[in-house]
Amino acid sequence: MLKTLSLATALSLALVSQSFGQNANTRTQATGTRTSTANSNVTPAGETPAATRTRRAAGSGQAGSGGRESVTEGVVAAFDALIDGIRRADVNAVTSVYWNSPRLLLFNYNGSVTKGWEQMRKNRESSYPELKDVKIEVHDRRVEMLGRDGAVVTCLWTQSQTFRGTPETATGRMTLVFRRAGTTWKAVHLHTSPDAPDPARLPPSEQTTTPPPRPTATPTPKPGTTP
Repeated sequence: MLKTLSLATALSLALVSQSFGQNANTRTQATGTRTSTANSNVTPAGETPAATRTRRAAGSGQAGSGGRESVTEGVVAAFDALIDGIRRADVNAVTSVYWNSPRLLLFNYNGSVTKGWEQMRKNRESSYPELKDVKIEVHDRRVEMLGRDGAVVTCLWTQSQTFRGTPETATGRMTLVFRRAGTTWKAVHLHTSPDAPDPARLPPSEQTTTPPPRPTATPTPKPGTTP
């Protein structure tokens, strides 16, 4: 009788212990889950709430330096495609970079204005077949992002080519305004001009008045000395 009672008591204690362990594990797991969720909303020491939001957004791919770098790369790729198209005198490659809209506006190197994508393409179709041996070099290119959907690219350029059998060379400045169109970037405005404008066309207020440097006097050697 005592043995049977002892065995029953031991079995009962074992079941109670097992049940307690399961309940304890359940509470530990639940507590761990709640703690993890709570910690995700806690701002670490030394970090402002705004910095915490930016860091979390960057981790989720919504913002952050990585996202900005990716956007900038898209603008640079569109710009490089334009330059490559000019080198090959490829009408389709060049015109595809521009915004296909009547509102496209180009201020050209020669002072003329092109309005609309259709007119821009007609101009390229007229001149590009006459171009040979086009070489263009870009210097001091800068990309300025205007939020996530706009950008300005500026540069200096030097271009040489043969047009209708006559060699020609020009240098100038260029400003391109890009806007995001879905997953691509399109140039919505171009402004290019000579980097050395004709001084006769400059208004007096923009003319330089710096006098030319005076020549340095050459000292007269003394007799008996080696110059």
